[in-house]
Amino acid sequence: MTVALSPNMPAACVIDWCGVMRELGPRFAERAAGCDAEDRFVAENFAELKARDVFAAGIPYELGGGGASYADLCGMLRTLARYCGSTALTLSMHTHLVATTVWRWRREPQSFERLLRRIADEKLILATSGASDWLNASGKAQRVEGGWRISARKMFASGIPAADLFMTQAVCDDPESGPTVLHFAIPLTERGIKPQDSWRVLGMRGTGSHDVIVEDVFVPDGAVALRRPSGRWSPIFHVYACMIPLPLVYAVYLGVAEAARDAALASARKRPDDPGLPQLVGEMENELAVARMAHRDMVEAAEADTPGPETTNRVWIGRTLVGRAAVRTVEKAMEVAGGSSFYRVAGLERLFRDIQGARFHRPQERTQLRFSGRLALGLGIDE
Repeated sequence: MTVALSPNMPAACVIDWCGVMRELGPRFAERAAGCDAEDRFVAENFAELKARDVFAAGIPYELGGGGASYADLCGMLRTLARYCGSTALTLSMHTHLVATTVWRWRREPQSFERLLRRIADEKLILATSGASDWLNASGKAQRVEGGWRISARKMFASGIPAADLFMTQAVCDDPESGPTVLHFAIPLTERGIKPQDSWRVLGMRGTGSHDVIVEDVFVPDGAVALRRPSGRWSPIFHVYACMIPLPLVYAVYLGVAEAARDAALASARKRPDDPGLPQLVGEMENELAVARMAHRDMVEAAEADTPGPETTNRVWIGRTLVGRAAVRTVEKAMEVAGGSSFYRVAGLERLFRDIQGARFHRPQERTQLRFSGRLALGLGIDE
């Protein structure tokens, strides 16, 4: 693995974040089945990650962080997912928020340095409502003196049981610009922030992705980090909703697929005389190779740092290809392992349920297909 140095970072301070995950991972794997069976947030794992400063991994060294490169962050999440998909997926949500803030800091250092230093110094954990908010965000922002009153119900707030700041959005009626989306952070200590115990799902059960009710919470003008037009593409939307988050999130699903492949091979080696096994294993290997190649292209697209429709299209196509191939890899892993994969104790059954999440992150495949088709035809992406 190539480790990229943050500017001004002494070589002696470089951290092998994949190595940290391999060190912590076996303990996380021991807890994974229990969290899954009880719909329990991976709180103990998050405590260990915090103790190792993992939540500051992507913050530049000069701001007190770990100085990890973007590719290192993807590798870290992919490695962690081999041990516990729920922990890795939840960490990916915090990580992409930090990575996006770092991207903005490199262009507007005065606006974002304080937040990044706080995350590193105070060991803050961020949760997002991104799955509730797309081009058209949810929630209402009412203008009041000095700021806004926010009311909303947000879904899929992964990691909210451990979070310190809730990064969310709401729509205001701007008299000049029309419907406008505001982006801001709300401390979880605010009385109007009410996480709901609602995460009862097929897979990724340990992510604590509960609904959050935001009830008449005041957000000062100075806390609004971004304004964008509702329902229309804007340059920054390509960055924070597409280019940076998706390769990080789908690194997790690639890691889950790799874990399933390894488990299936361990089972298959106990049946060397089965004549049908080599072909099934070959099919599994092909699907995993597709996922790996597609994800590599996603990471390269993000690292090229040229946000816009073409990069979004490249990342979105990768998201579809990784998702499809990762799901098929795990399906093939179940076939390779045979009837034993149906038992919970084997672990493959949980990986099969966890990998289904790859289908549902925005943009879902039908949205990507329409976007890619319109772009190829020279049609507008806002229609």
